[in-house]
Amino acid sequence: MSYLRIKGIKKSFKKAEVLKNINIDIEKGELVCFLGPSGCGKTTLLRIIAGLEKNDSGEIDLNGKNISKLEPSKRNIGIVFQNYALFPNLTIGENIAYGLVNKKINKKEINEKVDEMLKLIGLSSHKDKYPSEISGGQQQRVALARAIVLKPDILLLDEPLSALDAKVRENLRGEIKRIQKALNITTIMVTHDQEEALTMGDKIVVFNNGEVMQEGTPEEIYYRPINDFTADFIGKINFIDQENGKVSYIRPECIEFSNEFTLGYKEGIVKDIEFRGNVYRILVCLENIDVFIDMSWKEKNSLNIKVKRPIYVKLNSVTGVYKYA
Repeated sequence: MSYLRIKGIKKSFKKAEVLKNINIDIEKGELVCFLGPSGCGKTTLLRIIAGLEKNDSGEIDLNGKNISKLEPSKRNIGIVFQNYALFPNLTIGENIAYGLVNKKINKKEINEKVDEMLKLIGLSSHKDKYPSEISGGQQQRVALARAIVLKPDILLLDEPLSALDAKVRENLRGEIKRIQKALNITTIMVTHDQEEALTMGDKIVVFNNGEVMQEGTPEEIYYRPINDFTADFIGKINFIDQENGKVSYIRPECIEFSNEFTLGYKEGIVKDIEFRGNVYRILVCLENIDVFIDMSWKEKNSLNIKVKRPIYVKLNSVTGVYKYA
């Protein structure tokens, strides 16, 4: 049996159906990303799991026990919000200790647990500082420590990195995953950031309009999307109509290309070249369709790729092409 089982969850606000019969199984120790656009229902589901929102029907089972009707304080679930929610008048150490103090644990044990958390998040020297004296990324690590020091059965992260700049986000992604794996704590993270989900999640659940579009590993979601929404929402994709009425799709980095004709390749004309840092994205007019190709600086220059010049493209490569009805 799955560690966390979400069964038939439905939720409406007035006449708007926000969640439509959601069923998800999560295993012990997994980091699962709820991914989707704003308003798709992912945060509402997170709040239902935490007990901060009541579901209309269905149930939440945790380790074989139905927790759907339990108050939030009885669920043993840790939650980290987007805005950190640290107490500005308490030191870093006092913020982490806050929940332990409320549980009336003795002072010596509290200090030991706080020091353990500070070491885990790499902020041992910041114990006596106040939140205003540390960076946003450090504050988020403190919020994480405050949640996990209570040894919750599940950790819920509500877009925890969205308020941070890109470089800090990238570094903190690795830190959160390291801590999560070290503690083997089952974690659900809500995000609308595809890169976060792909780099952090053991499993991704893609939401849209209150429904689960697809769930699977990052590789499955990226390379084997089962519908148009998932294919188009995750990364860049080329949709290719087939003669049999089906559609194929291929990622720009999976298209084979050459500057000379080869059997199985088709001639196209380069329409545009966009520099994207790590790759060049080349727009090619191929017969009656436009396709995007990603190539490295070395590939672009060795093939002398320029606008209005021909390029030969193969779309039926084994890697990256999948079909659906």
